[in-house]
Amino acid sequence: MKTFIKKDIVEMVMEKTGYKQPEVARTVDSIFTVLRKIMSDANPECRIEVRDFGVFEVKKTKAKPKARNPKTNEIVYVPPRRKTHFKPGKILKEALKKDLAELGFSE
Repeated sequence: MKTFIKKDIVEMVMEKTGYKQPEVARTVDSIFTVLRKIMSDANPECRIEVRDFGVFEVKKTKAKPKARNPKTNEIVYVPPRRKTHFKPGKILKEALKKDLAELGFSE
């Protein structure tokens, strides 16, 4: 599995736009910082919709008063918290549905 890091994204944006590395790096970093801030400051839920890409959501989870620690079998209380969820947009969903053989990948 190929892992892409922020530097890879910066390089791809540089190729696509023709802008120089420092300004692209600042822009990409700013976008991720703003998204992270919106999601971490969500009170308690939020939805970020990016057209043609997808939707990021922060959702609440319920408390689990009788969860079990699988290592010790001890019953533990898990408090309510928030979690992130991503739902791909229509274009991305269609691109991911394509057959791997059609894209030139073998199993």
